[in-house]
Amino acid sequence: MRTTYFLFFFFITGFLFAAEPSPTFHRDVEPILQRKCQSCHRPGEAAPFALVSYDQARPWAKAIRNSVIQRKMPPWHADPHVGKFVNDRSLSEAESKALIAWVDGGAPRGDAQDAPKPAVWPQGWTIGQPDAVFEMPGYDVPATGIIGYQWVKLPTGFTEDKWVQAVECRPADSARPMVHHIAAVWRRPDSPSMKGLAQGTFAAKGPGAGELGMSDGLLADYVPGMPGLIFPAGKAMLLPAGADILLQIHYTPTGKAVKDRSKVGLIFAKEPPAEAVLNLAVVNGRIRIPPGDPHHRVDAAVTFNKPVKLLALNPHMHLRGKSFTVRATLPDNTTQRLLNVPRYDFNWQTTYETGEVALPEGTRLEASAWFDNSPNNPWNPDPKAEVIFGDQTTDEMMVVFTHIAVPHSFDRRKLLRRNAPATSSSYDGPSKPTR
Repeated sequence: MRTTYFLFFFFITGFLFAAEPSPTFHRDVEPILQRKCQSCHRPGEAAPFALVSYDQARPWAKAIRNSVIQRKMPPWHADPHVGKFVNDRSLSEAESKALIAWVDGGAPRGDAQDAPKPAVWPQGWTIGQPDAVFEMPGYDVPATGIIGYQWVKLPTGFTEDKWVQAVECRPADSARPMVHHIAAVWRRPDSPSMKGLAQGTFAAKGPGAGELGMSDGLLADYVPGMPGLIFPAGKAMLLPAGADILLQIHYTPTGKAVKDRSKVGLIFAKEPPAEAVLNLAVVNGRIRIPPGDPHHRVDAAVTFNKPVKLLALNPHMHLRGKSFTVRATLPDNTTQRLLNVPRYDFNWQTTYETGEVALPEGTRLEASAWFDNSPNNPWNPDPKAEVIFGDQTTDEMMVVFTHIAVPHSFDRRKLLRRNAPATSSSYDGPSKPTR
């Protein structure tokens, strides 16, 4: 009798395990690709191939499996135990297992009736159709060589202040592989920077040239895979009347000469917002990284003079960047960890959208970055060099760009406490002239 019972138990257990269906593309994989991959892996976007259909995804099955196991894709580098982000595109454990099992099971198509409705993606702009588009004249990107940062002025012609609800930078489709990044900044009409730059003309900034500065305001960035900015309802960014837009563009030739016509699209708020969105850079410009140092730390901080709402964090370093953390020390001396990037990747510049994190008056926003200037860093241009702050990727930067919200009537000159040290550096070795 006992033997009969065990045989029956093993028969039922085996039947249940065998009855569990293997993942198929349409039922299990396609929904994951829509949620986590197709924002980039679709025609006209940054990824080198599309993952919209089975026929597009099947040839890349093994590559998908390897990327999932190695956690290379989707690109998301934040520590899952620190902070919460509304744009988190990392895979859950269940999603990872489903993708791996699909490939291991032969990557079957499955029943087309199990497929989700096709995702509807905006065409041309991730923010939707802009109210205003500013496009630069054609720039001929050579096939080879090192190109200094290009700056081009795009006058807006606005005769009144504009509140920007959404903004996006986009290179020309043909030039997308050559555009390393775009930074769109606005400059007031009487700004001395680029004073002699005529409309639509380019000015090269080669190695050793200092950053123009973004004190008047950063509108948006572009790096491969980064969508446009859409601010929450009731929040918008001010673009003053008469302001010029300046594009800073970094080209990296790939062996084919192309013409670029990068552009900026703006969507305006229907009415003045309750809160203004400001872009604040927490930066240490006194970087001096010793030759060969595998774990050099640099710190930066600001103290808020008023309550603010933190909306987003974007840490930025170059090829020696190793890891990055951001935290808030509150007025009661408690510490709130906001972001931890244990393995920084220069090739993926990510804006981590925090939602609305309320930071009271007197909060000190602190950032720490670590750099690997040793020969063990495969991206290191020169382990024997002392590295200082600079524009080029062979230099370094230590900055976290933030989006914060304050009442739009607030005097921005009173945002930060002036009696608090803003930056510090942990290196006291030999110095070089600053640029």
